[in-house]
Amino acid sequence: MALTWDESYLGRVRASVGDTDTIFFVGARTVVLDEQGRLLLIQRSDNHRWAIPAGAMELGESMVDCAVRELWEETGLRATSLTPYAFYTAYTYTNEYRHTYQQVLMSFVVHSWEGELLRQTDESVDAGFFPLDALPGDQKSFIVDEALADLATFRETGVLVMK
Repeated sequence: MALTWDESYLGRVRASVGDTDTIFFVGARTVVLDEQGRLLLIQRSDNHRWAIPAGAMELGESMVDCAVRELWEETGLRATSLTPYAFYTAYTYTNEYRHTYQQVLMSFVVHSWEGELLRQTDESVDAGFFPLDALPGDQKSFIVDEALADLATFRETGVLVMK
């Protein structure tokens, strides 16, 4: 069962420091491409943007554990094979709640998974696989394009992308 925001580590830290201080957000993102090369996107329940599955680590988790859990919570799919391809530490981001975070994120490409795609979960109102040339652009998260570009760079160079 997924934790509520108030129960999560990040939610508890945010509650203890207040809304105005910048805090670290440590988490993982996943890029899932099906056998036709279509990208898995979720439509987030909080802001209705289309995004790749992602979220914050909980205490005791590894980055891999976080990536597997977030994918499962947001889609019903459980990654069985994944590879890190990008590591981000230089971004500071303020969300729609005016909470500011310095992000420490690892992006993973998921090679295989099990389970059935759930179109709705506690964290998503829709989900599906989209052709790369037909991604929903009107409400797409800004990180989707960067995640795909960094994956292409990783595949070309074989070197972990670091930003």
